[in-house]
Parts: sequence; structure tokens; C-alpha cells
Amino acid sequence: MKVQQLTQEARHSRWAAILSLIIGLMLLILKFWAYRMTGSQGVFSDAMESIVNVVAAGVAIFVVVFAAQPADADHPYGHGKIEYFSAAFEGGLIAFAAAMICVEAVQALISGRSLSELNFGLVVVLGAGLANLLLGIFLLRAGQQSRSPALVASGHHVISDFWTSAAVAGGLVLVEITGIQWLDPVLALAVGLLLGRTGWQQVRRSAGGLLDAEDREILNDLVDILSKERTEGIIQVHHCRVIRAGRYHHIDAHVVVPEFWDVAKAHHETEDFERRVIADYHYDGEVHFHVDPCRHAYCQVCDVMDCPVRRRPFESRRELTIDELTNPNEPTQFLLSEASGSKTDSEK
Repeated sequence: MKVQQLTQEARHSRWAAILSLIIGLMLLILKFWAYRMTGSQGVFSDAMESIVNVVAAGVAIFVVVFAAQPADADHPYGHGKIEYFSAAFEGGLIAFAAAMICVEAVQALISGRSLSELNFGLVVVLGAGLANLLLGIFLLRAGQQSRSPALVASGHHVISDFWTSAAVAGGLVLVEITGIQWLDPVLALAVGLLLGRTGWQQVRRSAGGLLDAEDREILNDLVDILSKERTEGIIQVHHCRVIRAGRYHHIDAHVVVPEFWDVAKAHHETEDFERRVIADYHYDGEVHFHVDPCRHAYCQVCDVMDCPVRRRPFESRRELTIDELTNPNEPTQFLLSEASGSKTDSEK
């Protein structure tokens, strides 16, 4: 059932990328036609961004197919990380297009190029912008449903293309009303600078995925799931690390259990905990828990009432936090309490 679901998600991602490529090509041709008719640097900036959309959509088709391949001997964590590469590549293309737009805008500003057919250009830009808005919303939903970083990144970029088109259309209206033609290259320059910032942000986000940078949103969801699924004897969870490979995540963590549990009991309880956690997790993946004995240090927060080695009475369960979850060491407050704790009568 899980394999069938993954195959269906991969198929939806592929068709979404193909649709993005087809629409992107149509809009690219339309925008360059409008640029040729008007000579507007604003329209040129919009057309340059469409080149990025087309190239990125072509790369996305390959990426979603490659990322859908299951893990193998050479790629034990699957092939999903290539989606972050795709998003970073798209960010680089956006930055390159921004540089080209700025260069052309400066040249047009210096040479004082004249504009024509502004009404035609306005209609084309507005129509293309609306099409990009609808396409961007579609890609975002498709990327979220299939948990594809590449499609989500494309969706965000295509929606930003809509705002570019809106700005260009506003500039054309200003030029038409005021007759001040240098407003057009100035606006194009502003669009280029804004696109450069967008490209840099996208590269930075994608690099975070490639380098497995901490994602607070994912960790917050994980805290909620661990807290919900934690049963008696699962005393504390720490040293949690999440390796993200597109839609597939590998979760590592240490789980503190009562030290009087034998190996079979500890293995059974933590394995059952793993199954319940990954079933509730929003991404596909796997969970591996390393078992730590309590070492008498968690008595106040341990709810195992029939514990034969308890040294302090149970007070209340400790609420799990992100800082505690990601701490590579066991919380010092528990270990310090053990150092000053009193022994049971049988141990004296």
C-alpha cells in the first residue's frame, strides 16, 4: 500500500512538472513577442524570468523521476536529495537572469530607448501574470501533496513571477500616463535586484536541505508526535537528528527507558514506539532509536510505578521541547539530581 502511494505521488509530481514546462514555454514565447513589439525593458525582465521557469521545469521533470527511485545499495537513503539540488539550481538561474536584467536595464537607461505598443504589452503581461499565478498555486499544492521540495520551490518562483508581471504592468501604465520613458528601465532594474534577492534566498534554503540544516518546523511537528505517542516507560527522548532526502526522512534519536528492562523488553517497546511515530509523521521515512538506561536519574519524571530500583517518588512527566529533543547529551538536571539523590533502604 505504501509503495503504491509513493508511485502515485511520483506520477503526480511528474505530470505537474510536465504541465509547468508546457505552460512556461507558451508564456515565454508570448512575453518575448511582447518585448519585440514594445521594446520595454520591464517586459524583457519578465521574459527573462520565464526562461528560468522553462529551464527549471525541464530540470524538475528529470528530478522528480530520479528522486522517486527507491533506496539501493549505492544510495541507502534514497535519491530524494537531488530535489534540493534542483531547487538550488533554479535559484542560481534566477540570480543569473537578475544580473542580465540589470545589465540590459542600465544599457537602456543610458541609451534612452523609445517604447511603442504599450497597450499590447500591458495586455500580454497581465495575461501571462495571471496564468503564472494559477500555475504557481497548482505547483505549490502538487508539491505539498507529493512532498516534493523541487515542485514547492518552482511554485514559489512562479508565483514571484506573477508579482514581477504585476510590477511591470504598473510600470507600463505609468509610462503611458506620464510619458516618462526612463521609468521603464528603472523599474526593470528594480525587478532585477528583487529577483537577485529571491534567487539568493532560494539557494540558501536549498543548501540548508542539502546540508541537513535544522528545520524548526519539522522538529516542532516531531515533538508533538513523540509527545502524543510516548507510552509508559518511554521516559525521555534526546539527541534527535533528521536527515532529509526529499520526501523521505531518516530520524535518529536516543530514548531513555527503565534500566531494569531486559534487552527483549527494551527492544520491543522502542520498536513499537518507532512504528507509531513514523505512522504519524508527515513524510515518508524511517526511525531508529538508540536505547539508553535511566541510571536512576529520571525517577521524578518516570511514570513506571512498579519500578524496583526507584530512588525518588514520581512527580510528573516532563514536557518534551525542541531544545531537549536535539540535545546531544542527556539533560544535566537529571544527572545532577542523581549525584545528590538518596539511596533506597535496600542499598544503604
